[in-house]
Amino acid sequence: MPYRSRIPCRHPGCPELVPYGTKYCTRHKPLHTEESRSAASRGYGGKWQKASKRFLEAHPLCTRCMAEGRYERATVVDHITPHRGDARLFWDEANWQPLCKHHHDVKTRNEDHDQEYHY
Repeated sequence: MPYRSRIPCRHPGCPELVPYGTKYCTRHKPLHTEESRSAASRGYGGKWQKASKRFLEAHPLCTRCMAEGRYERATVVDHITPHRGDARLFWDEANWQPLCKHHHDVKTRNEDHDQEYHY
């Protein structure tokens, strides 16, 4: 059975080819440690699941959709100011907002792109 083709490293501007299923070359892998860590190790374990579920029950609509005049169900609790590993900011409910998946993905792509987190 033939092997799959090697793919380019996902680090911007890197021409290195890596095996299929690997995202980064050995030179850039240390720069993208966040992608290899589990959600629980980043603080999104059982305690977060319960807290975010409770928050979404109290705030069921996406705030960005409502600003656009639409009523869409929120499915994600977003940190307004990215916590970057700061536990105080992570658990501050004043820093949370309910978003639909689309708006959360757009916000994360635009504001949190290529940021390094520290825990």
